Amino acid sequence: MAVSSVSSVGGVAAQSSTTATDASERFLKLLVAQMQNQDPLNPMDNAQVTSQMAQIQTVTGIEKLNTTVEGLSSQFVQLQALQGASLVGRDVIVPGNLLDIHDGVAQGGFELTSAADAVKVEVLSAGGQVIDTLELGAQTAGMHSFDWNAGTATNDTGLRFRVTSRLGGVSTTATPLMRDSVNAVAASGTGFSLELARGGSVDYRAVKAFN
Repeated sequence: MAVSSVSSVGGVAAQSSTTATDASERFLKLLVAQMQNQDPLNPMDNAQVTSQMAQIQTVTGIEKLNTTVEGLSSQFVQLQALQGASLVGRDVIVPGNLLDIHDGVAQGGFELTSAADAVKVEVLSAGGQVIDTLELGAQTAGMHSFDWNAGTATNDTGLRFRVTSRLGGVSTTATPLMRDSVNAVAASGTGFSLELARGGSVDYRAVKAFN
């Protein structure tokens, strides 16, 4: 009876270990599949990944968990960069003050943290001189765009712009936004960056919109 009892307990322990291992493997497969099929324009952030991987503690030991997290974190960054490659050739909206000129029309944008009753855009030459001023009046909080007649100017002219905003006579925060195209994607230890045609390297998290 005693031998039978020990054998039974051993069998249960082995079955429990196998079940835990199977559950861990299923969890990891689901997480990897989720990362592989995520939307590159709206990827999972590191907080989401960390939260989901923390659940593995219920079926694996701490040492194995650390090894797994390191491997998955590395794979997550690589998958993000791979999916980010689909952005090459696309236009993005990022912080910056270069005017985007096509067919004689220059475009720019800005983001207001709060509503403003007076917004002004100054068009600047490559040397920084004001060459025109646009009074845009009252604007709501959020992102806005504007057009300017650029005449014969092109992107090579290097025209820039400056945005100021006020509410009740008090200055408010206005962030200039520019359109740029993605030339390449570069992976780093914690994420990936976009190499832009005119704006240089920009962290993916700085992108405000995609065109």
